[in-house]
Amino acid sequence: MTAIEPDDQEEKPLDPAMESVRRKMVRLQIVSGAIMFVSLMAVFGAVVYKTMREPKDTAPAASASASGVPSDAPLAATVSLPLGFKVRSTSFSAGQILFYGETVEGRNKALIFDLRTGRTIADLTVTGN
Repeated sequence: MTAIEPDDQEEKPLDPAMESVRRKMVRLQIVSGAIMFVSLMAVFGAVVYKTMREPKDTAPAASASASGVPSDAPLAATVSLPLGFKVRSTSFSAGQILFYGETVEGRNKALIFDLRTGRTIADLTVTGN
């Protein structure tokens, strides 16, 4: 076996220029660590604030919900379809009603009525197959 002998040499002191660089690096490391710590505490504080905060008061009953329909009364609207329009099918999506049908002239049409605005927003003539 080989015996490992400890170094008899002690660490030599750094020259003044390198010692100055080392001190600046240590100071930079301390400042950076402090900034990271403060930033991390700010994030944790924001998370705790959001989770511990009481929910906002509920809106009055007369206000509209996310769909735009009042919560206290049913929605009342009148749709004006062309005279002689024969409705073949209807569809409802996202507050809009699609009326698909045929006019007196025999043309296929699609009418889209928006419940939020209370008016027809599209009058489409369908051609082809």
